[in-house]
Amino acid sequence: LVRCVPQVVERCVAAAGYSVGEFAALVFAGALGFAEALYAVKVRAEAMQKASEAVPSGMLSVVGRPETNYKFACLEARKHCQSLGIEDPVCAVSNYLFPDSRVIAGHLQALEYLQQNAQKYYFTRTKMLPVSGAFHTRLMKPAVEPLNEVLQSIEIQKPLLCVYSNVDGKKYMHSKHIRKLLVKQVVSPVLWEQTMHSVYERKQGTEFPYTYEVGPGNQLGAILRKCNLKAWKQYRHVDSLEDEEAAET
Repeated sequence: LVRCVPQVVERCVAAAGYSVGEFAALVFAGALGFAEALYAVKVRAEAMQKASEAVPSGMLSVVGRPETNYKFACLEARKHCQSLGIEDPVCAVSNYLFPDSRVIAGHLQALEYLQQNAQKYYFTRTKMLPVSGAFHTRLMKPAVEPLNEVLQSIEIQKPLLCVYSNVDGKKYMHSKHIRKLLVKQVVSPVLWEQTMHSVYERKQGTEFPYTYEVGPGNQLGAILRKCNLKAWKQYRHVDSLEDEEAAET
């Protein structure tokens, strides 16, 4: 992206990253050094994997309807788990993707219950995700302290441009704020739909900026199309791997 259109980087005014991608957004914005961020991501991943192995859990992608009540569905799934003898079960929305699309995470028994009762809760589609645990729920609490220790040990600067947090969909303010929310993100739902609304909020008639999704796949572009069709019309995808291969040939 830098080699092909350097002015895109120079004129960039905001960045956001989905889940672990938030570290990449902060590196891009000058808040984190690349090596330090990579180390923090490594510690985060290892700690979350260890937390995943402690409890049989997972994540369920759900497409609902306007009448779908996700909180009620999760409540009943937790009650089902309790009837099976599971103490303090977890089942909650872990990712807000776009209108009528959520990822629900928690104990496997809760997710299986939701799949079996999809029609009752007005789910039009459910699909188990190929992940090892219930990320972005309180089942990840054991990963909080290892990540916190790493973030306290590395230098973090105020971002050079606006970076939006997954935790509340708002802009990071300073280094202390970044440390606090990156840790909180591990056990909090990813508010991606809300973040998209924050990023593209503007007065009627104002033009939307160009949006670039950098990396393999264009899933975030597909989500943007569902959240804001006008903003999506200015969307571009940049595959970093293809860019590197082209430079080598």
